[in-house]
Amino acid sequence: MANPWTGEVALTIDGEQRVLKLTLGALAELEQELGAGSLVELVQRFEGGAYSSGDVLTLLVAGLRGGGAQVTRDDLLHAEIAGGPMAGAKAAAELLARAFMVPEQ
Repeated sequence: MANPWTGEVALTIDGEQRVLKLTLGALAELEQELGAGSLVELVQRFEGGAYSSGDVLTLLVAGLRGGGAQVTRDDLLHAEIAGGPMAGAKAAAELLARAFMVPEQ
């Protein structure tokens, strides 16, 4: 079960519910792999709908790794995501939003 207060997002991949989370290491990996000048730029891509399927894939792989899974980009290329590409894009956007969410006091 994913805990949104700790930045976790749930996504069903190949019939198994997985927990994704963007750790600091995963965020650094994202900046490098996506060629984003900053994480703010990456967030703006998603908010403006200017993200690519590659952006979504890279975010999901980073989130899976942050959640403790040993996966590669190739693993996810051949995986079945419940809800299809839109569910994957929604999970990727939620990962970004939750990574920068400040818990309420």
